[in-house]
Amino acid sequence: MSEEPDNGSAYRSYAWRDACTLLGVRHKRTRPYRPQTNGKIERFHRTLADGWAYARFYGSESERRAALPAWLHTYNHHRHHSAVGAAPISRLNNLPGHHS
Repeated sequence: MSEEPDNGSAYRSYAWRDACTLLGVRHKRTRPYRPQTNGKIERFHRTLADGWAYARFYGSESERRAALPAWLHTYNHHRHHSAVGAAPISRLNNLPGHHS
């Protein structure tokens, strides 16, 4: 049996390493076979499936993909998140143009 997808070969590749380096991101691994150690993203995946992927009928996969940016904007800018007490965008304090 292989490791969970979050620790899969795509996340051990040179391309992944280089992308993380370029973006200044530190890659942290989760424990294999323990989805509860990665609960926030697991919950987001559920919300993504319920709110976008399977929320309505799409005539094609390209139509579904075309609907994603609008859903993400609503999710991040307008949807109240109980853990944050507001939309997630309200928690960002390092947006371009916000500092002089």
